[in-house]
Amino acid sequence: MKIAIQVADLDHSRIDGTRVYIHNLLKKFGELDAQNDFLLFHRNKFNPELAPPNFSNFNIIKKSSPFFWTQTVFAAELWKSRADVLWMPMAALPFFRRKEMKTVITIHDLAFKHFPETFTKKDLRKLNFFADYSIRKADKIIAISQATKKDILKFYPEIDENKIKVIYHGFSPEVFSGERNMDEENALKRRLGVIGGYILYAGALQPRKNIEKLIEAFEDYKKRTGSAIKLVLAGEKAWKWEKIEEMAQKSSFKEDIIMPGKLKFCDMGHLFRGSSVFVYPSFYEGFGITVLEAFAAGVPLITANNSSLPEVAGDGALYFDAHDAKGLSLQIEKILSSRDLQDEMIAKGKERLKEFSWEKCARETLAYLCR
Repeated sequence: MKIAIQVADLDHSRIDGTRVYIHNLLKKFGELDAQNDFLLFHRNKFNPELAPPNFSNFNIIKKSSPFFWTQTVFAAELWKSRADVLWMPMAALPFFRRKEMKTVITIHDLAFKHFPETFTKKDLRKLNFFADYSIRKADKIIAISQATKKDILKFYPEIDENKIKVIYHGFSPEVFSGERNMDEENALKRRLGVIGGYILYAGALQPRKNIEKLIEAFEDYKKRTGSAIKLVLAGEKAWKWEKIEEMAQKSSFKEDIIMPGKLKFCDMGHLFRGSSVFVYPSFYEGFGITVLEAFAAGVPLITANNSSLPEVAGDGALYFDAHDAKGLSLQIEKILSSRDLQDEMIAKGKERLKEFSWEKCARETLAYLCR
């Protein structure tokens, strides 16, 4: 069987959850499946940290085009390839394709339906257009959580529930698990100017991640307790990030708020393992891989009680209302003031982590693609 996969997202410089998902599934596909042929289509040069591995049954096809790549060059190459099935790891099916070719899309989230104000108008139009088309036209849909499946059925009630399969993400143990390398960890902290204990957020800097509320909670905690703890906001600027940076710069604790910008993926493990607590305050997540990364790194987790986050984190996290900065501040105080609670949450996180792996995700995805 020929399985075509659109992997152009792996060309991007910014690493996000979707790109981590594609990269890890390709690694596992090559390890698990030597029978099928995989046609990997992209348009430019791979990000070195995301480049797919080289397996004998991987055929990497690079075709560039300045405009409408998915609907022009990719669509034409796909037609010529005579693939049996097309997997789009995002919702953007080409309009023109062979009727005999089965199509499978992955829906990561429908945040743009819930929070349209957090997207640029241009991106919002594009996301709605392609999601509407792809969800209705795909033969099969992979949802990365029950929460995402529920959203698909909410916004597209005409869709047959039976064509949606929930397949959970995995995590990267080689990056986030294992013993701490104090020399490398301390060298990274010195480079970033991180001295002492710190609260960590990792992810894109954009409105839906609710980072402004985290800064507000951090300020409240510092004022109430007099703690010397720092706040590290580790993530690249995505879109509408200006208010986040402005709030950090105007904060009375601005010297304790560190925004290191883009970091290598391999550095993130050191940053996670060295943190006192990981906070994920997002208004909405389709899955939230960083939840698993915190568990793997052995860091206590505080996260918002919305969307897929309780589904993924289970009893391994403390929760708060994403709109309540005071509530988050109190949860930060609760966990930082109790070593016993920290140990309990870390243990629960490790136990919860056993439910997820990239191998499990890849096996279920392959079975669904080939069925």
